[in-house]
Amino acid sequence: MRKLFYFLVLAMLIIGCNSNAESDNVEQNNVQAVQVPSNIPFQVLNIFPHDTSSYTQGLIWHEGKLWEGTGWKTESKLLLTDLKTGKAIKSVKLPDNEFGEGITILNNKIYQLTWEDHKVYVYDLKTLKQEKVFDWTYEGWGITTDGKSLLVSTGESNLYWVDPATFKITKTLGVSDNNGYVSNLNELEWVNGYIYANQYLTDFILKIDPTSGQVLGRINLSGLLQQSNQPIVANTDVLNGIAFNPTTGNLLITGKRWPALYEIKLN
Repeated sequence: MRKLFYFLVLAMLIIGCNSNAESDNVEQNNVQAVQVPSNIPFQVLNIFPHDTSSYTQGLIWHEGKLWEGTGWKTESKLLLTDLKTGKAIKSVKLPDNEFGEGITILNNKIYQLTWEDHKVYVYDLKTLKQEKVFDWTYEGWGITTDGKSLLVSTGESNLYWVDPATFKITKTLGVSDNNGYVSNLNELEWVNGYIYANQYLTDFILKIDPTSGQVLGRINLSGLLQQSNQPIVANTDVLNGIAFNPTTGNLLITGKRWPALYEIKLN
């Protein structure tokens, strides 16, 4: 009888070990199922001049015109910029004590974030007259639109869908890759149904699935200034600024106080 008892205990232990092994295998398979972001190759088509006094926070190509939002206290502006010369055609200055951030255009209105001031400025696209000022709970970093809602980044791993009429959050999406949540999401651009985001303090632009939040690919722009023989001075800062031209399908990219703006084609 005692032998039968030991046999039953041993059998239960074996079954338990097998169950744990199967559970571990399922967990490992789930981890392996998360896609490793692919490298997105690109080709530089054109290099345009860029104003090195512009601490670029947002960049938009809209109906054949280049718009730029810049940061830094006493220097923050909303600019309509000549692509070929890099010079400002129109300019709206923010208060000296405010730090400008990302910009986007929706329904003939320009939305401009501020960093720690929790303000969002809304301008008429044609006149650049300020129409509204919204309050925003978080820090403002990047902003874009899917054509209906506004999408806002705050320097962390979440993206927020926002009602453009009220600036209230309607949806929150966590962004992750195969290593977990991805932080420092900054300047944003909506490109053919995907979100492209500068990852602050890196040379990467991330391609993000707006449904799952998964990072599908990365554009590695490290060494771009050096490879194109652009002058780098003490105040040349990090990569930041993505504008999509729907006519050509190409991207315009630059950085904070960069001497150049690049037109690139994704391969």
